[in-house]
Amino acid sequence: MSKKISRRKFLVKGGLGTLGVLAVGTAIFRNPIRREIIDFTDSFVAPYLGTGTEANLWFEITKHNTILLHSPKVEMGQGTFTGFAQIAADELDININQIEVIAAATESGIVDNLGTGGSLSIASMWTILRELAATTREMIKLEAAKKWGIAVQEITTKNGIVTFKDQQLSYAQIAENVTEWEIPSTPTLKPFKEYTLIGKPIPRIDLNAKVFGAPIFGMDAEMDNMLHAVVLKPEHIGATFKKANFTEANKMPGVVKIIQIDDWVGVIAKSYSEALAAKEVIDIEWHIPKKWSEEEIRSLITVGSGSEMLVQKEGNSLKKDESFLEIEFKSPLGAHAQIEPNGAVASYKDGKITVIISTQVVGITQKQVAKALKVSTEDVNIIPTFLGGGFGRRLNTYHAIHAVQMSKAVGQPVKYFFTRQEEFQNDMFRPPTHHIMRGKLNNAGQIENLEHHFASGNVATESVLLPNITNKILGADLGAIRGGSIHYNGIKNRRAIQWHKPLPFATSWWRSLGLLANTFAIESFVDELAIQGNKNPIELRLAEIKEDEEGIRLKNVIQKTQQHTNYSDKVKDGIAMGFACSTDAGTPCAQVVEVSIIEDEIKVHKVTCVMDCGIAINPDQVKAQCEGAIIMAMSAAMHEKMYIEDGQLQPTIFGPYQMAMIKHAPKEINVHLIQGIDKPGPVGEPPLGPIAAAIGNAVRRLTGERLTEMPLKLS
Repeated sequence: MSKKISRRKFLVKGGLGTLGVLAVGTAIFRNPIRREIIDFTDSFVAPYLGTGTEANLWFEITKHNTILLHSPKVEMGQGTFTGFAQIAADELDININQIEVIAAATESGIVDNLGTGGSLSIASMWTILRELAATTREMIKLEAAKKWGIAVQEITTKNGIVTFKDQQLSYAQIAENVTEWEIPSTPTLKPFKEYTLIGKPIPRIDLNAKVFGAPIFGMDAEMDNMLHAVVLKPEHIGATFKKANFTEANKMPGVVKIIQIDDWVGVIAKSYSEALAAKEVIDIEWHIPKKWSEEEIRSLITVGSGSEMLVQKEGNSLKKDESFLEIEFKSPLGAHAQIEPNGAVASYKDGKITVIISTQVVGITQKQVAKALKVSTEDVNIIPTFLGGGFGRRLNTYHAIHAVQMSKAVGQPVKYFFTRQEEFQNDMFRPPTHHIMRGKLNNAGQIENLEHHFASGNVATESVLLPNITNKILGADLGAIRGGSIHYNGIKNRRAIQWHKPLPFATSWWRSLGLLANTFAIESFVDELAIQGNKNPIELRLAEIKEDEEGIRLKNVIQKTQQHTNYSDKVKDGIAMGFACSTDAGTPCAQVVEVSIIEDEIKVHKVTCVMDCGIAINPDQVKAQCEGAIIMAMSAAMHEKMYIEDGQLQPTIFGPYQMAMIKHAPKEINVHLIQGIDKPGPVGEPPLGPIAAAIGNAVRRLTGERLTEMPLKLS
């Protein structure tokens, strides 16, 4: 190890001279004023939250002169690995075909304690990944300068080749047999104009693997000598294990062992079909303390019920008189419904554990497994795979513990995955919400007061990322309040009050958190104020936005949307336009939809989306993210709904759980990007915000009816 190490350490691994790079710098934000913290979280992009104590493996230089990047973030379809490849390759001076990105296993030492989510992968790694890549490039140049006996300033790099006059060496040739690397100071990063990959529509680097069906997902994983398992869990809310008879199941073909731990039963067999068949003949009895109803759950999530937190306070509160407007809005319980069910392949041997799993929280999964099995975290290696959909569902990976416990019980690796029914039953649901919007216009037709009162179950509170700490400190759920504040900063009198109440079953993070429901309520209400005051809804909004940095960026996306659509609030040929906007995690987004009513059904024909995410590392990927987010938001806004029946969460299969289908997709989705800041901002969730309200606002003009409850249906 070089003794010149200061704020970074480097690790030599293997005979080739593979490079390992560590970035030190965990940032912790503290502020004693609660509302300032809450306001800060609306736009804060957390940095890489590694341990900062050991030399960790980031880059590997292979004998083929390619570079392997171990990513602390996982790939769940959002294109992060391609973006990372572009960022790193530009500073490494290699071409895009010379870099491969894989999710870092915990044994690499690269563990981001924040996990993957919140649309933060690219934004949080933007600076650190460039610094790591640039530092690695300079290390290679220093080593080449030593070999040639020249000054490093005389060296150039391109396409993984180091050149001095007529002499050339590949990065692999330079790294060969190096046992100690000289550590340069952090180099100056390239100006944007010198990048050849960043900002370009580079094809996805994982495209071939997905097109040709490479085994890259969790469900593809296998281990030698592997057994298969299924698990029985209670189907009623709050039920616990009472007793069971395993006699018949133990006689079934292929059954190796049946175990019962806490409130679950595991059936381990030689094949999945044999495990599933044995499960069906188990005679099991659960203790059901109460059979909850839909009405009881709804009564819990009501403004005025639970703990209250004032999350935004500007000016004076609204005085209730004959001139103020009040409307209630609701959203239902929602499932993640990702295409790949949860599960894991696990091996426990001599106190050493390996788990192959689709997870958004590699480090947390490692800690949970270590704690449950009473081993050190160093003895647990979590190997993350590509995710067949995440959306927050894979923040909760207790099934990894079950898989390890079953492996320990039989002394062999075990593969355990949920059935589709079990995936629905054991989801960590999007909580239902209730909103009361109040406001009024003054005599000049401007918004004088605007108040948002909203109720929700747990989102961030008691989750694996923030285990109850935020609610205790702040009195508010940082997930549920996302998008809940009034972002029209020109309104002098505005309030946002959250009411928080836990539910008797697990609710947690769902893509965009509270943004979808909160924006639906706020933007629908602002539209109704515009109608009440006979105002153009876009002009009314623009008049209530200040000319500060945040306001200018929001105004720009609104005005660009207006220009791209020639927005009109008049119905033409049976088609109406609806407008809505939101700002999420510092990324403003505005949308216009074109809607008609066909056979008493709402039909969305076209969506125009304008978003300012700063630097778009890969514009094609960003646009694809917007398109996917819009379709997902339409599905949630118009179709999806879980409910409680006889104490059980229903439905538990696709079909009865309605989702948007191809026939529901707009014929056109046009996405326009603005670069309002010189850094990348969050992308994956901001476009979910406006769509539900925009559709509702268009329907209001078509039918005169204000839709106030999701999924949106005509009365």
